[in-house]
Amino acid sequence: MYTLDTNAILYYLKDEPDTVSSLRNVFTQNVPLYVSAITELELFAFSNLSTAEEKLIEELLTTVAVISLDSHIARLAAFIRRQYRLKVPDSVIAATAMFTGSTLLTCNTRDFRRIPNLSLLRV
Repeated sequence: MYTLDTNAILYYLKDEPDTVSSLRNVFTQNVPLYVSAITELELFAFSNLSTAEEKLIEELLTTVAVISLDSHIARLAAFIRRQYRLKVPDSVIAATAMFTGSTLLTCNTRDFRRIPNLSLLRV
């Protein structure tokens, strides 16, 4: 099981070779894939988002389970934010991975590696 960080999706959609290769391997594993609702927000928040990019994001999101921010995830994210000084979106994404018991796939392990109970993999 994996949770996709926003940057992993963005690099994948921009055809960054290493990320595309890593995520294609993940996509063929037939395991549950999650994204946080915060990732969905971040993906659609770009001011210069083209119609083609929006369509690619929509298509990708149909292949994963979007996990809503509920009270349990919010409180876990708040703890992560306080304890490890992460930005709110990163705290919610980390909390989502922990809540789902999945490995967080990211291109930026630096911010997340301080969280001891978070399974983390660089893509």
